[in-house]
Parts: sequence; structure tokens; C-alpha cells
Amino acid sequence: MSTHDHRGCVDRALRVAEQLCAQREVRLTPIRRKVLELIWESHRAVKAYDLLDKIKPFEQAAKPATVYRALEFLMEQSLIHRVESLNAFIGCNCSERRHEQLLLICEHCGNVEERPGAEVMAAVASEVEQAGFILHRKAIEIHGLCAHCAQDVADA
Repeated sequence: MSTHDHRGCVDRALRVAEQLCAQREVRLTPIRRKVLELIWESHRAVKAYDLLDKIKPFEQAAKPATVYRALEFLMEQSLIHRVESLNAFIGCNCSERRHEQLLLICEHCGNVEERPGAEVMAAVASEVEQAGFILHRKAIEIHGLCAHCAQDVADA
């Protein structure tokens, strides 16, 4: 059984978001804050329409556009990432600094782990440079089993 204190992850993400938005002089409105909190409910990627269903009890008038505007803002502020292969979103655990995305996506439990992957990203950057390719954004998504699920499979 995991001893992970996920409430600590949520609290840290909200605290960082408030600090960064204040520094950047942008508004973390109540709806944006709530969407961020809902994304951080777990380490699993969450789809926009699932967020809409979850936000309805707090904001009855919420529409898809409400959620999409909040998601756009949160991505612009580097507080969340889009997981392209799942068409879903996860919280960013290093919003304070510019970084590239290496996402490990567990196909069993659904958790998504963000990793720095400096060596992987450097190798990709080298290949891109050698190709003369002009890079706009770099994200790598790897699907498989997380350490916990892999251990469960090994124990079975």
C-alpha cells in the first residue's frame, strides 16, 4: 500500500500557482484555481469533459468553453501539461522553471510521472539540430508500466 501524501502535492501545486501568478501579475481566478485543484486530485491525466463534470457542483454555469479557457491559461502559465497521446491534462510539478516534458504514462494504473530526462532531451536536441529542424516544442511521452505496477505484475 502506498504511503504517498497526495494532499501535499495538491497544496504545493496551489501554493506555487498563487505565487507564480502574483509574480507574473496574472489572475488565478477561482475557476482557474478549481480546475488546477481538480487536475491535481491524482497523478492521472484528466480529460477536459471530465473536468467539466467535476466542476459543475462548484460552478453550475460552467460550460466547455469555461474549462477550456482555464486549461489554456494554466498551460500558458506552465502550471499544467497536455498529455497529447491521451488528449488529457496533468499538473506540472516544476512550474517554477522552464523545462521540457518527458512523461512516463502507466497503462495499468493511469499515473503520469513527469521526469527531467536531461540526457534524453539533449540527445533529441542534437538529432533535431543535425536535421536542421526548427523546434517549437518538445515533449516525449512513453507508455508502459510504472515501477509499482511492474512489481505487482512480477509478484503475480
